[in-house]
Amino acid sequence: MKDGFIRVAAGSFKVSIANVKKNAQEIIRLSKEANANHTQVLVLNELCLTGYTIEDLFFQKRVLNESETQLQYILDETKNLDTVIVIGMPLVIRNDLYNCALVLHRGDILGAVPKTYIPNYHEFYEGRHFKSGRDLDEYITICDQEIHVTTEQIFEDVNHPWLKIGVEICEDVWAPHTPSTDACLNGATLIVNPSASNNLTGKSDYRRSLISATSARLVCGYVYSNTGVGESTTDVVFSNHHLIYENGTLLKESTQYSTGLIYADMDLEKIHTERIEMTTYDSEDYFDAVPFALDDEELDLDRYYDPHPFVPSDKDKRAARCEEVFNIQTHGLMQRLEAAHIKKVVVGMSGGLDSTLALLVMHKAYKMLGRPVSDIIAVTMPCFGTTDRTLNNALTLMKELEVTSMTVNIKDAVNQHFKDINHNPEVHDVTYENCQARERTQVLMDIANQAGGIVVGTGDLSEVALGWSTYNGDHMSMYGVNVSVPKTLVRYLVDYVSTLYKGEVLEATLQDILHTPVSPELLPAKDGEITQKTEDIVGPYELHDFFLYHHARFHYEPQKLLRIAVHTYGDKYDEATIKKWLTLFYRRFFTQQFKRSCIPDGPKVGSVALSPRGDLRMPSDADVSMWLDELR
Repeated sequence: MKDGFIRVAAGSFKVSIANVKKNAQEIIRLSKEANANHTQVLVLNELCLTGYTIEDLFFQKRVLNESETQLQYILDETKNLDTVIVIGMPLVIRNDLYNCALVLHRGDILGAVPKTYIPNYHEFYEGRHFKSGRDLDEYITICDQEIHVTTEQIFEDVNHPWLKIGVEICEDVWAPHTPSTDACLNGATLIVNPSASNNLTGKSDYRRSLISATSARLVCGYVYSNTGVGESTTDVVFSNHHLIYENGTLLKESTQYSTGLIYADMDLEKIHTERIEMTTYDSEDYFDAVPFALDDEELDLDRYYDPHPFVPSDKDKRAARCEEVFNIQTHGLMQRLEAAHIKKVVVGMSGGLDSTLALLVMHKAYKMLGRPVSDIIAVTMPCFGTTDRTLNNALTLMKELEVTSMTVNIKDAVNQHFKDINHNPEVHDVTYENCQARERTQVLMDIANQAGGIVVGTGDLSEVALGWSTYNGDHMSMYGVNVSVPKTLVRYLVDYVSTLYKGEVLEATLQDILHTPVSPELLPAKDGEITQKTEDIVGPYELHDFFLYHHARFHYEPQKLLRIAVHTYGDKYDEATIKKWLTLFYRRFFTQQFKRSCIPDGPKVGSVALSPRGDLRMPSDADVSMWLDELR
């Protein structure tokens, strides 16, 4: 339960129609199995105690009386289990019969939630037996316990306040205004649904999309348990189709027509954080809060985190993502050029990934605008650390794309500047490096002035997050096309765009750029090879992009972020290494905000962006000590 994680389970057994005693034994068996697997919330299917398809046998006193007897047996057998158990059974209240979900914990009945929407169309005839619980608000005594029967209640864990359970039953989620909507507005973070949804051609796909959309729209966890084998097949067939979603994302799905449980570890703290950030997520306060208390347990997480959250692992989805991002970049630049009446653009070419991507965006934009690509001025500015490999790749790329190519060797200018400020060129410190970066930016700006154009920036999202740029150097441009593209995605974007171009030389050049180490090339080369590799200094970009995604998108606490990073990368990096780079990430993310506060415009391409005008408003003098203290 630490860090907001909770293990949930959904499942069903082979129902024995109207054999309440046997069904009770199966409920107990699955409850004990779930508890043994450290499950906090178990959801079993609709009317699982009696069977869903017993029809007019629901009117039989024998069935109804035995249901209460077996409910007591279930309570006795599960009173030592620290698992919230949700089961379905019929309840008689006054003169009516209700289809209810009972919420149990440690031998107590926390409450009963009646089904709101009673289907009485097509193959469903529930209206013959059950009444809607929409307006029901009754206290009844069952198994010597007084319980509240109403739709307007939420079951809250007093030890873990982010666990708040709302209940709806089967048809309820198919209705235009779902009970789960009201429950979530009243604070529920987890919706459970005991269901009996029959199988039809194509219905499984619709069921997935329905539960996915519901959990996404309500920003909640959703556990859906469906009945299956054992139910009557007189007219329909049920398939044991269970689903567990978290905010629109499928965590686990059952194999249909198989009994048993499926498990998933859900992050409800993240759900709560998401809602706080959404100013359009309203709050209500008219549901009753029913307290219970789960023990505190640190789960051994069984949960997948994508090590590259910005890059889809599926090849086809990755290609689609690259196409979409490239289109956003391209159309962003096109709009800026047309709106500002800009004819020419200038870009600095290093022969690395970022400048290559920027040039490809510019080339595509000019093609789509029907403008001559010769109006793109690409400038190489070799200096002390430039290698033949990167320089030749930049020159070849510019030639193959038929843009205007310029080479401005800045060595003499930088050496003159060293003399002007009395700096020893043998001292390879930050001044030595930044002088080169600022000289390059001055050259680009001056060429843009000559051409009556603008400088297009090449820096990417990962560099912006870490402040890995020279202030008023490569930090500055008039429009940054890569500003929201993370480093881990840049490589795939260049690879994708390379497939759009024909020509053996161009393809070979792009592929060599893809395999060139990431480097600012500000320190002298050794034997013609790059000596300054960025990831040796700031750490692996795959880790920093992982940190950035979960810090900026979900506001994870440092220890939680460390925990999931170790869980995700444990086979590649040890905990000490991950902690080292996470500490550096926090330090740089906070202390380099002053650079982000004045970065140029650029298009947002994904859910994480750091524009001071849009996604991140943060003071440049914020103190990072609380974050670092938690990692010590």
